[in-house]
Amino acid sequence: MAEAGFVRAAPLSVGEKLARLAWPLVALVLLLGLVGYALLYSAAGGSHTPWALRHGIRLATMTGLAMVIALVDIKKLFKISYPIYGVVLLLLVAVEIVGEINKGAQRWIDLGIVQLQPSELMKLALVLALARYFHAAYLDEVRRPLFLVPPVLMILLPVALVLKQPDLGTALMLGMIGTAMLFLGGVALWKFLAAGALAAAALPIAWTQLHDYQRQRVYTFLDPESDPLGAGYHIIQSKIAIGSGGLWGRGYLQGSQAQLSFLPEKHTDFAFTMLAEEAGFVGAVAVLALVVAITLAGTAIALRAESHFARLLAAGVTCNFTLYAVINVAMVTGLIPVVGVPLPLVSYGGTAMLTVMIGLGLLLNAQVNRDTPIPRFPADP
Repeated sequence: MAEAGFVRAAPLSVGEKLARLAWPLVALVLLLGLVGYALLYSAAGGSHTPWALRHGIRLATMTGLAMVIALVDIKKLFKISYPIYGVVLLLLVAVEIVGEINKGAQRWIDLGIVQLQPSELMKLALVLALARYFHAAYLDEVRRPLFLVPPVLMILLPVALVLKQPDLGTALMLGMIGTAMLFLGGVALWKFLAAGALAAAALPIAWTQLHDYQRQRVYTFLDPESDPLGAGYHIIQSKIAIGSGGLWGRGYLQGSQAQLSFLPEKHTDFAFTMLAEEAGFVGAVAVLALVVAITLAGTAIALRAESHFARLLAAGVTCNFTLYAVINVAMVTGLIPVVGVPLPLVSYGGTAMLTVMIGLGLLLNAQVNRDTPIPRFPADP
């Protein structure tokens, strides 16, 4: 039976779907990606290689992929949500068996032409699976404790696998995305407060399970000056670079900390720092305004969607994008420990961009199919 409030209509043509696309959102995303291109060009000392050109090719190619995803029937996305989650979960297991080890972490699968990081894809797979699960639920079902066992397991399984790699930053993001989806699905606030109290009580145990370098990151966050040439070097140089940018910045290709290689990982984790040094406070705020605009556009799509699945899908994807930006900026400014989360579409990284652009496709799909009826179960007529 169709959901209440829906009126069945003829399927949309490709032309009608294209007309429904949120083109201003696409423009914002491409603009942010071009900012990333400019920064990566600067990071290489004024060269398109090795980062900027690849970034640009990926941006163009994956924009096309996002358009294709946007035109897919949302009912098909609904039906394959669980299989997608299952496949990505198997990829996470495969990382433990055949994964490539890089910088002491085992997070990638070498596919020959590209190294895939399944933990990034899990962020979207988790959103899809939880959106489908809560779409089929009535509010009185959500209130039952046993009803929450499957979604909590959906969250904890990938979090545990990602922690084992080890990748604390991505594991935290998965946990936060899952928590947001539970809240959006209708789980009562008091249950989150109770879970938070239990988590706080378990912190001493969790601390003992952290790797030495992860504990060192916490120590460095609390007192970076205690090891200025070692563990504290990254964040100290980041703060120096941000401060030296002042209001208007030192100028494009003129950042001393970045161009003289004092700033580590300037093309990945600390891309925002490089931006702040070269474009100053004004440039940094302009890029953050782009991020906020994309977040607001995604939120608007979620609010306009009539099916619960489309609402949850759009809200979850938007949450994922926003968490990328918030955690990265907080990380490079010293507000939280360094956890290795990139700035979306600005930092260099293939799988991270793939995740963001697939997310864009899902967001556009929710916009295109904002009034498409989706039955509670695929078997419904």
